[in-house]
Amino acid sequence: MPLNARLAAIAVSLLMATPALAETAPVSVNVNMARILRISAPAATVIIGNPGIADVTIQDPQTLVLTGKSYGQTNLIVLDGAGSPIADTMVEVVQDQAGLVTVYMGTSRTSLACEPVCQPIIMLGDDAAYSSDTIGASKSIESAAR
Repeated sequence: MPLNARLAAIAVSLLMATPALAETAPVSVNVNMARILRISAPAATVIIGNPGIADVTIQDPQTLVLTGKSYGQTNLIVLDGAGSPIADTMVEVVQDQAGLVTVYMGTSRTSLACEPVCQPIIMLGDDAAYSSDTIGASKSIESAAR
């Protein structure tokens, strides 16, 4: 089987191994969340085109953990032990809008998670002072719990 046909068959098997994936759609993951990807062949190396957008780790040879770090698109390349490509697919990091409330005060933006009660959260693009205050409050609560 020619190399291109073999790679296409492996890529399709990767897509089929992850039920939520369509052949033409990128792998989607929410920012600040992780997603399990199961692949049909053992992976030895995984590469993310832009590690500022997403991160990926090998949980076991056929299970990858993809984490969304920032909004945007990048690619994911999976190689076997011989360095041959198993897959090369797009990754799209998005924001889950369910329960999210964004408050604008002039040019300042803050975010709240409102399911079931509104609580401050940190999202990319939020006001820097708001983000610092929210992180500080979180650290204070963590410290008090010790």
